[in-house]
Amino acid sequence: MSARQRTRPSRLHQEPEAVTWAREKSEPTKRALADLVGIGEQLMGEIESGWRSATPASLIKIAEALNCPIVALDCKRATPSYRCRGVRSR
Repeated sequence: MSARQRTRPSRLHQEPEAVTWAREKSEPTKRALADLVGIGEQLMGEIESGWRSATPASLIKIAEALNCPIVALDCKRATPSYRCRGVRSR
């Protein structure tokens, strides 16, 4: 049997770097954020790394859990801007 090669999705609903940035600024761990969203820690890691696309419902929950506007996390914006209002800075 041949080994199955893993490929990244052709289209993501989220900007992976923005999700990671917002989570790190708001300080929950991947596990804590995954619990708040209702997904597994592995899936949260795959969303942040760009290996999996977040569902629109999950992306809304991630934005709510991080107190961040969804437009800061999705791929529909024209220029990358990772600023989230209400996110605590260190």
